[in-house]
Amino acid sequence: MKMAIYPGSFDPITNGHLDIIERALHIFDRVIVSVTRNVEKGIPLFSERERKDLITESIVSLKNVDVDSFEGLMVDHASKHGAVAAIRGLRALSDFEFEFKMALMNRSLNEEISTLFLMPHAKYTHVSSSMVREAASLGGGVSEYVPPHVDKALKEKYGYE
Repeated sequence: MKMAIYPGSFDPITNGHLDIIERALHIFDRVIVSVTRNVEKGIPLFSERERKDLITESIVSLKNVDVDSFEGLMVDHASKHGAVAAIRGLRALSDFEFEFKMALMNRSLNEEISTLFLMPHAKYTHVSSSMVREAASLGGGVSEYVPPHVDKALKEKYGYE
């Protein structure tokens, strides 16, 4: 069974993330969506538990997808689960330089874990969790970019509706 890790902060999960998960399932037998802490991104809007719950509800119709979390090196986490690859989404050329450097570092840490870059559907290439949070914080509608339960959770966090 070929397994992949899809690591990220997922604060919150977007339809672009879900598109990447579905694409990964065409390549791998199992995908583990792994919530990680990214200290460079600051304090997340949603707690780790909330993010895991939002992801779990988002993937209820998908088979062979699990949700977990980790701290530390992604390659160690992937090895622990027997994953052969890390999935990374590329929305635009601007994502590539950072992701390329990260892939090279991960390869130097563990050559057994490959990095696979997947592009979301074109309608999601401009969508990021940070843009969704910013728009939602200002009362903007983000329902076309996130599942309905995530839209509801954002409105509750920001005191709308």
